[in-house]
Amino acid sequence: MPAGRPVPYDGRIVNDVLAVEGLCKRYGDTVAVDGITFRVAPNEIVGLLGPNGAGKTTTINIVLGVLAPDAGQVRVDGIDIAADRSAAMARTNFAAVYAPLPGNLTVAQNLRIFSMLYGVPRPAERIDAVIEQFGLAAFRDARCGVLSSGEQTRVCLAKAMLNRPHLLLLDEPTASLDPAVAREIRAQIRTLAAEGTGGVLWTSHNMYEVEEVCHRVLFLSGGRILLEGDPRTLPREHGHETLEALFVAVARTPLALDRTG
Repeated sequence: MPAGRPVPYDGRIVNDVLAVEGLCKRYGDTVAVDGITFRVAPNEIVGLLGPNGAGKTTTINIVLGVLAPDAGQVRVDGIDIAADRSAAMARTNFAAVYAPLPGNLTVAQNLRIFSMLYGVPRPAERIDAVIEQFGLAAFRDARCGVLSSGEQTRVCLAKAMLNRPHLLLLDEPTASLDPAVAREIRAQIRTLAAEGTGGVLWTSHNMYEVEEVCHRVLFLSGGRILLEGDPRTLPREHGHETLEALFVAVARTPLALDRTG
């Protein structure tokens, strides 16, 4: 894990960008999230991995304040989202390829609307900055619905950076992108994490991508964290040659891994 730089907030020192404690969520008799605890430090990219139904999306929705947990606590920069959701969300943003921006609006119009929603100061300056940062100048006045998948992904990331979030949540950010564009997006995210004071929570089914980008990974199954560690060394610690092989083992035999891990 990279050494985290403490982040000052209201006179206090906050060492974690995201702190999740004992998080639980049930839907009737189904346990979606079962008492998970983890951290994301400043400058750290943490991969949240697991098969479909493992609890990843529920966890992200709770962190975003979309869902209320049945138990547990989520803090962003030390702020309990249950106590002060507005302050916590002002430090948070989200991007996913399955959540494109309104296609009938231009890139500039979308960014303008979201800058107002986020209360971004000097929005025109900030919009210009993220358009330049993500190489969108040529598409500024193009409707988002006619852009390629890679271009739309860059627009979503530009939107997600408008409020300079301390916590960036990325759910399958490069899914369906061609390899060259995906490589470019990964490089941009690594640079953003390294140069700022924020952290990233990243979900993906692309284990090559996870190994390249993430400093640490958490494997979820049945709503619980089964394994945690460096994606480059964790597979061999559990008798597997690759992260993909470990992923398959978690999906197929989670209880055995839980007993031996």
